[in-house]
Amino acid sequence: MNLTERYDIQHFIDTFALGHYARVLSATDVRSGQPVAFKVMRPEHLMADGEMRWEYRAFGNEAEILRILADSPHIVRLHDCGYVATIAEAPGEGEIATFGTDVSRFTSSMHDYALRGWRPYLALEMLPRTNNVFYQMKSGREGLRRRLPSEEGLTLALQFANLLRLAHRNNVVYLDHKLEHLYWDGVTLRIIDCNSSQRLTGGAGDARQFATDVHNMCVGVLYPIFTGMSPQQTTLRPQPGSREDVEQRYKDITELDFGMVPELSPALQELLQSGAALEIATVDEFARELEYVAARHGRDFPGHNTTVASRDARDQLRSGLKLLREGEDQIRQARDLFREALILDGISDDLEAELRRLVREVNEMLNRRVIP
Repeated sequence: MNLTERYDIQHFIDTFALGHYARVLSATDVRSGQPVAFKVMRPEHLMADGEMRWEYRAFGNEAEILRILADSPHIVRLHDCGYVATIAEAPGEGEIATFGTDVSRFTSSMHDYALRGWRPYLALEMLPRTNNVFYQMKSGREGLRRRLPSEEGLTLALQFANLLRLAHRNNVVYLDHKLEHLYWDGVTLRIIDCNSSQRLTGGAGDARQFATDVHNMCVGVLYPIFTGMSPQQTTLRPQPGSREDVEQRYKDITELDFGMVPELSPALQELLQSGAALEIATVDEFARELEYVAARHGRDFPGHNTTVASRDARDQLRSGLKLLREGEDQIRQARDLFREALILDGISDDLEAELRRLVREVNEMLNRRVIP
């Protein structure tokens, strides 16, 4: 089968946060009309003798982990897996072997296709770029930080903990925690990229790996979303993604700085610091402590006291955040209308100047928005 019979490959969608072992392009499944994210191994990882480098095997590992975690509403969906014959970085045509969601056949065929010089691919659920947490939080302006409201951050953290619970019960550790891998719409967390995740074998070091997974979540994801700062004490920037980088990225970070966000909940600061210090052994322990923090923010959990006033205040807070999100969407729509008017032929200089002023002022308003 030719690639064009199955997929209409379009443009790269990973340029804001390039990965080490793959490129990702927007594509359309020709048969269903469904948009997908087409993730294909970089051609430089092919070996002339058919040897499978870890980047090649990572595709089988990721497909298997996506199968294991498929019951979670927070993991990206696998639609198809297979191999392409072309070595073009952006494949447009050439032979394709597709295995659908039959991960076992995909992985068992890996050696044969490596010998033939074909590259593995995964066709994944397409998630809106505007929901990417790194994309949302990086302001692009010196000295300007964005952070999620604590209400939304706690929801995200609780959902992430639920995903790790499922993963750890199945002897999987995610490990590659960074904002580029998270998508958030204010309600539901979605997570991509399990290529660096590991399936454990029941060895003596598994407990350490589970604790490291909690540590990496606290340091690499939760600290930035609650503070707007990088754990490396730099501006937010894409994190490198090779296997060595994943293992070393947060290894030496055992203390977090909350000096820039003194208003952040002390209980939350203490929890994240405990995670960074590797004082939390399991995700269940983390989740229990997180429920205590969430109860202090007006949520109901068994064994934790939430006052009626806190519960009512949280209801109003949630309603206010919902209105803010709706309002920001409408502001963006207004800005887009101004931009479209600017490109019309024949408008007067006076009108053009006013439209440019409005676009500038609206962008300034959005740069200072409450919700990333």
